Amino acid sequence: MSIELSKEAAATAIASIQRYFDENMDEPIGSLQAGALLGFFLKEIGPAVYNQAIADAQSRLQARVMDLDIEVHEEEFTYWTKQGTGRKR
Repeated sequence: MSIELSKEAAATAIASIQRYFDENMDEPIGSLQAGALLGFFLKEIGPAVYNQAIADAQSRLQARVMDLDIEVHEEEFTYWTKQGTGRKR
């Protein structure tokens, strides 16, 4: 599965890369080069970030499923304990 960004997100990411280069590197980077760098990051590093995010989500969901038993558990066969000793004959 390839990781793709919307056009708006890609444009924002490219602008951010360009700003980073302007503020932190000796030379600026053009839009085409920033887009190529973004593509490289998405292909090379994106899957590792995506896989970690999936693992984190799975862990969180598993913890919630384990808590489900505690949150919604109902005691069984409690009629007589709630009623006291019962009706006298």
